[in-house]
Amino acid sequence: MIFSTVTASELAASGSPALLLILVGVLIAVLLIAAFWWGSRRAARRRASAPVAQPPAAEARRDSWTAPDERPDR
Repeated sequence: MIFSTVTASELAASGSPALLLILVGVLIAVLLIAAFWWGSRRAARRRASAPVAQPPAAEARRDSWTAPDERPDR
């Protein structure tokens, strides 16, 4: 068997791309969370500012329902 001696500086140098990828992944995750938070705040503000209007047809039909035993044709 052949053993190679690897120094700590060689291991640290070979691990730097992995550290860079981890940092990029964390940055992307933070950006996605921030974008979701900002978008949900914008949507909530848009919903809060929109007036809630009742359709006029619903107001006209409010008393149109009668119980089966109150129907006038019986």
